[in-house]
Amino acid sequence: MPILVSNFNHSIIWIMDVIINYFSDMPTLHRSLMLVGGLTVFFLIEQAVPLFKINYNRASHTLLNLFFTLTTVLVNFIMAFILVYSADWVVANEFGLIQWIPMPLILKAIIGLMLMDLIGAWFVHWVEHHVKWLWQFHVIHHTDQHVDTTTANRHHPGESVIRFIFTTLAVFIVGAPIWLVFIYQSMSLILTQFNHSNVKMPTWLDRALELVFCTPNMHRVHHHYRQPYSDTNYGNIFSFWDRIFGTYVRVDNKKLVYGVDTYMDKKQTKSVWELLKIPFTGYRQPIQYDKEEQL
Repeated sequence: MPILVSNFNHSIIWIMDVIINYFSDMPTLHRSLMLVGGLTVFFLIEQAVPLFKINYNRASHTLLNLFFTLTTVLVNFIMAFILVYSADWVVANEFGLIQWIPMPLILKAIIGLMLMDLIGAWFVHWVEHHVKWLWQFHVIHHTDQHVDTTTANRHHPGESVIRFIFTTLAVFIVGAPIWLVFIYQSMSLILTQFNHSNVKMPTWLDRALELVFCTPNMHRVHHHYRQPYSDTNYGNIFSFWDRIFGTYVRVDNKKLVYGVDTYMDKKQTKSVWELLKIPFTGYRQPIQYDKEEQL
C-alpha cells in the first residue's frame, strides 16, 4: 500500500509539472486554435442536435458576433502584458491567498481556479447586472435574440476592458501565477462557448455535468428577455456559485425568449454601429409588467 500511495503521489506531481510547464509558456497559436476550434466544434454540434430550430440569417448573425469576438481578443491582447506582470509580481512577492496559505500544488490549482472563476467571471457578471453604467456595456451581450455558441464573446469592447480589470484583481487576491491564469482563461473560453451553445443535451448528461460545471440548459435562462430570469445563473465555469449565492433557477428551456425587453428592435440589435453606441445613449429603466412570468 505505501508503494501504491507513493506511486500515485509521484504521478500527480508529474502531471502537475506537465500542466504547469505547458501553461506557463502557452503559445499564442494554441490559444488562437482553442478559440477557433471551440467555436467550430460547438457550431457543428448545433447543426446536428439544435434545441431551437429557427429560421434566421445565421451567416449575418455569426459575422456580427465574430466582430465582437475579435474586439474582445484585441482588447485582451493589447492589455495582456498587465496580466503577465501582475502574475509575475504576486509570485515574486508571495502575495495573495494561495501564496499565503501552505497547501499542496494540486490544491492550489483547484482552489485558485475556483476563486479566479468567482471573482473574474461570476462576481463581475453580477456587478454588471446591478450597476447601471456597467449594465449599459453588458447589455450588448443580452441583445442577441438567437443565442448560440457565437454569442459567447459578444461583448462591447468597453465590457472587455471591465472584465479584464476584474480578472487582474482576481490575480492579486488569489495570488495566481501565470500558469493558473492561462488555465483559467482556457477553461473560461471553452465553457462559455459550451454553455451558450444551442445544443439539445440528454437530461442525464446535463444533470451530471451541472453538478460542477455550467451547462447550456443552466445558462440559457440568463438570456431570457425578462427579469427576474435574466438576473439568475450568472456562472461561467462552475455551477455551484449560483447555488451558494441564491441566484440559481431551473426552467423549461423551450419556453425561453431570447433578448432583452428594453432592446428588442432588430434594427438596433443587428447593427454593429448601433450596438457600439448603446452604452452612451442613456440607461433604460427595466419594463414593469402587470403579471409575473412563470417559466
